[in-house]
Amino acid sequence: MSSENERQGGGAEGAGPEQLALIRETVRKAKVPKAKPRTWRGAALAKELPVARVVVNKGVLHLDQFFDYAVPEELDADAQPGVRVRVRFGAGSRNVRDGRREGGGLIDGFLVERRAESDYSGPLAALAGVVSPERVLSAEMLSLARAVADRYAGSLADVLQLAVPPRNARAESKPSPEPPPPPAPPEPGTWERYQQGPAFLRALGTGGAPRAVWTALPGPHWAAEIARAVGATLASGRGALVVVPDGRSAGRVDAALTALLGEGRHALLTAESGPERRYRQWLAVRRGAVRAVVGTRAAMFAPVENPGLVVVWEDGDSSHSDDNAPFPHVREVLELRAAHDKCGFLLGSTSCTVEAAQLVESGWAAPLVADRTVVRAAAPLVRTVGDGELARDEAARAARLPSLAWKAVREGLKSGPVLVQVPRRGYAPRLACARCRTPARCGKCAGPLGAPDERELTCAWCGTAERDWHCAECGANRLRAQIVGARRTAEELGRAFPAVPVRTSGRDHILDSVPGQPALVVSTPGAEPVAEGGYAAALLLDGWAMLSRPDIRAGEEALRRWISASSLVRGQDAGGTVVVVAEPTLRPVQALVRWDPVGHALRELAERAELNFPPVSRMAEAIGRPEAVEAFLKAAQLPPEAQVLGPVPLPVPDPGRPRRPGDPPVGERWERALVRVPPGSGAALAAALKAAQASRLARGGGDPVRLRIDPPDIG
Repeated sequence: MSSENERQGGGAEGAGPEQLALIRETVRKAKVPKAKPRTWRGAALAKELPVARVVVNKGVLHLDQFFDYAVPEELDADAQPGVRVRVRFGAGSRNVRDGRREGGGLIDGFLVERRAESDYSGPLAALAGVVSPERVLSAEMLSLARAVADRYAGSLADVLQLAVPPRNARAESKPSPEPPPPPAPPEPGTWERYQQGPAFLRALGTGGAPRAVWTALPGPHWAAEIARAVGATLASGRGALVVVPDGRSAGRVDAALTALLGEGRHALLTAESGPERRYRQWLAVRRGAVRAVVGTRAAMFAPVENPGLVVVWEDGDSSHSDDNAPFPHVREVLELRAAHDKCGFLLGSTSCTVEAAQLVESGWAAPLVADRTVVRAAAPLVRTVGDGELARDEAARAARLPSLAWKAVREGLKSGPVLVQVPRRGYAPRLACARCRTPARCGKCAGPLGAPDERELTCAWCGTAERDWHCAECGANRLRAQIVGARRTAEELGRAFPAVPVRTSGRDHILDSVPGQPALVVSTPGAEPVAEGGYAAALLLDGWAMLSRPDIRAGEEALRRWISASSLVRGQDAGGTVVVVAEPTLRPVQALVRWDPVGHALRELAERAELNFPPVSRMAEAIGRPEAVEAFLKAAQLPPEAQVLGPVPLPVPDPGRPRRPGDPPVGERWERALVRVPPGSGAALAAALKAAQASRLARGGGDPVRLRIDPPDIG
């Protein structure tokens, strides 16, 4: 036998690459017997409460109900309300042996109740197993999840997927520490700057449940003020929950709480923590070892024991609206928690949303503001540059930055860093009057007008063509649109100030903080880093781009972004200056100059009440293929007072860009219809849409229709 034949016949150790690949493929295809899950056929049932009521992890609406299962005696001790279980689902009623239903696929769920008898008259399947004896779902959390699902026309299983994090066995096996005793009530500190600030803390410290909309003063003290509110609540023996829009804000509140109360009194629940550490912290809260929680959006469902205060910071930030069904908003969920748990509520921001103003106007919450003299001292000096000045400014025509902005930068760099806020690329403009800049609105439903084919004006809400548009304010008939991005800003500033370092903060790389030395910091909205000692000046460029977004919230959002950036600037007494490049006569610009976000929100609320816009009315959207949306709306038994706007076509996404949540698939044309109801009919609207969607899914077939109650972007 040749040496070559010896190598070929030498077994697996001497096999060549082709033979090894063949061996691996043979092993891979071999049918290895698998252990079958137990069916508990013939097993004795639990002597007491032998029926388990389970919510299965099936988010489809027509299965939004509890299912009963038999509890084998072997699982009796572990199968307690609140634990995770595995069950057989989808077997039907044909496969029954020895009085037990068998078959179906294994699926996870939560055991919510033990009962003596079942409402179902047929044979029950047995629990396949208890995943863990850890009780992760409380009765209070189940009630909250049910309320959220009903409000947003969603399923209980989908809400529980958001409320209860995935299990981590290693974290679950470690015991939680003993809860520390309540701390001493903190001093009011900087809360004394607010008219009712000390009284709010006293109410929390004595077991009260005050509700407040807090307009925070500019500066770095908001995190410490939240920490003092949490400390006062803990001193009363109750728990507290704080939800912020991003990890940077969570880190600031975390540091403030640690400095005030010390280690071990609160948990930090953010995505940056990692699954094991985050689940371990969540378990400490569920077990009662920790009474205070700080976190981002998912923390709105944190199982705080005996809650005394819930806090949401910057409720206007889009991060507070969940991208997963049923798309709950942090503000609304915490309002439900405050009502259900009868605890305090604090909605805080340096700005003010229309929803926050409505809470005060309705009397549900009280305003928590500072005196105007205190506001003027804490806020920077705000100066404006309009289009008229830009047209006469040689420097602005050459480099897109007006002379006033150059002077502010030059003076600011003498004493510290200067912030330059530039809108992100991709803001789609809406049309406005070329003379007075009033947004162009539909004469039928007051929706925003656009020209998708660059020929005919069309309403983005109801689809009505507008052939003879005139401005309602000045009577002009000429329109304008403008897109200004962030291109070349950092390069232009670097060339203008070659001896000064230029730093950027944006989507790809967000800075958390910068030193107090002179520097130019170019940032997109929401990514502004904190400067040590505050910025000496700030430039808010391209205001028209922010105000031109095709959204009813464009003015509110622009003002929120501007105030958020300006709050990082030193106060007027310390020489802080802000220059905003926008038309001075516009309402958001005037509100920024006066530093009056509450007044702006109240005027917006009055205008929306006149036009029947949210939040005065309740609104829902249905998105899908044209024929699917039409069939869905015909089948839905909407309230008699419901008004359907549209449907109108959605923009076709660019194949080269990443698909955002809710975008139609590439190559498909989808439409959107809006359904509007007056106050008091929101629950009826949600119930009608949920019933129509459940019926549609139960029948099967047809293209999907996506529902969303209170969409954040309605055009």
